[in-house]
Formats: sequence, structure tokens, C-alpha cells
Amino acid sequence: MCRVPDLPPGDRLIVDLGGRSVGVFNVAGRFYALRNGCPHKGGALCEGPVCGTTLVGEDGTFSYAYEGRILRCAWHGWEFDITNGKALADPSFQARTYPVTVEGDRVLVTI
Repeated sequence: MCRVPDLPPGDRLIVDLGGRSVGVFNVAGRFYALRNGCPHKGGALCEGPVCGTTLVGEDGTFSYAYEGRILRCAWHGWEFDITNGKALADPSFQARTYPVTVEGDRVLVTI
């Protein structure tokens, strides 16, 4: 698929694997793959910004968390956790994920 040095932390590649558009992400040195289609309305999910998100504490305070781990759909702003594909606002919506392995310096995605 690609080599580890070709995908440094914070970067992504969008590739065609067996006729499927898949985004491969390096989040703090770990690799994840998601289908490039938002489960909400089918937008090109993996082309959206990678960011963090705002969380509300029990005391009503706000904090910014998960920097570099959240993928925001460019169509409607839905946020997904790259590490598991779950939508933050409604975990019943989940982006399709694919297993990723690293063999030597090669990043491999299983479809």
C-alpha cells in the first residue's frame, strides 16, 4: 500500500484498494484506514479536516481534546474518531474501518 516513511504522523493518503476509496491515516505513529464515504450522506469523508474536538465537562467547562484523531466530514461537519470510525454525536453512525498492519516498513490495509 505504502511505506511507513511516506505517511508521517498527522498525514493521510487516499488510495483506491480493490475499487474502494480508502483513507489511510497516521495518528501519533499508529495507522488506521477508513472508507472514504461518510455514513451520514455519502460525502468524501477522508477529504475532510483532521482536527480535535470540543468536550463539555460535568461542571460545564469546555476543553479541546483528541487533537489529530478526529476526522470532520467536509459536507456536513460530522466528526468521526479515526481510531474506531465512530461518529462523536451519534456512535450508532460508524464509518467503515479496515484492518491495518505494518510489516517491516510497509503499511498494509486488508479489504
